[in-house]
Parts: sequence; structure tokens; C-alpha cells
Amino acid sequence: MIYIFHLLDQPGAADLRQRVRPEHKAYLAQQAERIAFAGPLLADDGQTMVGSLLAIDFADRAAAQRWLSQEPFFMAGLYAGTAVHAFANLWPQKAGFPPT
Repeated sequence: MIYIFHLLDQPGAADLRQRVRPEHKAYLAQQAERIAFAGPLLADDGQTMVGSLLAIDFADRAAAQRWLSQEPFFMAGLYAGTAVHAFANLWPQKAGFPPT
């Protein structure tokens, strides 16, 4: 099952995000084969990172929650809010994805 992680940063946490980002990316890389998509949420300027949106395949919600509990941004206290939801993709990706 794909789980969507909607993760919003604490206000004013850009420096923390940049410091922990290499660990975050390494942790994500461990799940590379199971990631449907992943990336930062951006402010309206299109540059400032304000959170993360991840779609990752896990056996169940408990596994998804365990993974999040060890995620470096989460452990560093970056997120002001987190939400995890099961997701069913019913639409073929077109926009925003490289052509196959």
C-alpha cells in the first residue's frame, strides 16, 4: 500500500532543514525502490522549502509510522505537523514526471 506523508516544517526552520538534509536524503535512499514520488513542499516563491510530500510503499500503516519515527527531519524536530494517509493512485502520471 502506498502511504502519503504530508509533513509541514516549523516556521523559521530553514537552517535546520539544510543542516539535516543530507541525512534525510540518505534515509530516503534506503527506500528508493519503494518510493513512488518524494520532494519538498514549496512556498509560493517556488524556492523556499516549507515541508515534504512523500509517497512510499509500506506493508501497513504501522510500518509507515515506524519509518517516519526514525526519519532524520522528524527526529530533529523539523516538522510542525505530520499526516500519514493510505493512497490509491487512480490516475496515470503525466505532469511533473519525466517521460518514460
